Amino acid sequence: MTGPDFAARTSAVLDALGRAVIGKPDLLRLILAAVLANGHVLLEDVPGVAKTTLARALGTALGLGFRRVQFTPDLLPADLTGSFIYDQQLGRFSFRPGPVFTRLLLADEINRAAPKTQSALLEAMQERQVTVDGESFLLERPFLVIATQNPIELEGTYALPEAELDRFLVRLGLGYPSEADELRLLRARRERRAEAVAVPTVLDPASVIEMQAAVEDVFVEPSVERYIVTLVRATREDPRLALGASPRAALALMQMARAVAALDGRGFVTPDDVKRVAVPTLAHRLVMQPENWGGRITARGVVETILNRTATPAVAAR
Repeated sequence: MTGPDFAARTSAVLDALGRAVIGKPDLLRLILAAVLANGHVLLEDVPGVAKTTLARALGTALGLGFRRVQFTPDLLPADLTGSFIYDQQLGRFSFRPGPVFTRLLLADEINRAAPKTQSALLEAMQERQVTVDGESFLLERPFLVIATQNPIELEGTYALPEAELDRFLVRLGLGYPSEADELRLLRARRERRAEAVAVPTVLDPASVIEMQAAVEDVFVEPSVERYIVTLVRATREDPRLALGASPRAALALMQMARAVAALDGRGFVTPDDVKRVAVPTLAHRLVMQPENWGGRITARGVVETILNRTATPAVAAR
């Protein structure tokens, strides 16, 4: 894919998303970068800041099939993956696919479902397939999960296990809009005279796959690779952490850096690309020491400290 064509497509997607989510251009670029890196996204924020709206707008703009599942304590794994149903007319069992058989799945309030149901997503997220009663079914490509959770509610929720958190490429928060953006939000709602926002479809699944392939062509210098490994390994040696980042985290950091470089129109990764995506890519994979739970030291702060104390490599101009 040529540079101008790639840039035109990404610009069209960002413009479409900007109709639904006002005043968050940097966040929208990170979300799109995660999609181009073929990764899943965890949106963690308070209610009412457009998490579901963003996921729906993303599915529409990319031309992907979209399904939303409201995760609740009584949701069963079969409600998500599907199950075999006996067909009396045919005299045999046939598979009835669940909502996970889509290209973009919104797992709304994922931490409200029991661990057994949450674990039903692991195979789909990692292997892009679902196994039911010993039979495996491939999911359509691309397959992306956007999950939401409320960070302030504890009653009736189940913390996501580390293995599941590690499957999310990035964890992001929308945050509250500025006063000016909130005024724009009110005016836009009044002018369109409807609750739903009309988001145009600007891509299709084949185009998304083609753009994901283009990210694989982004070059990473050996010095930048060493920089990524140094950052990840530093988390494993930090005394404030009980568990540092895994090798999967190093791969995720490289892929996100390649994706943001592609969005910036470059065919190579710089250390600044790595720094831009380090917190959303690494922080949710870290486990604090028990004495730091609920304290002033956070996983985000640990990553920022490591970034500040790690020497930035020089990269030759290309």
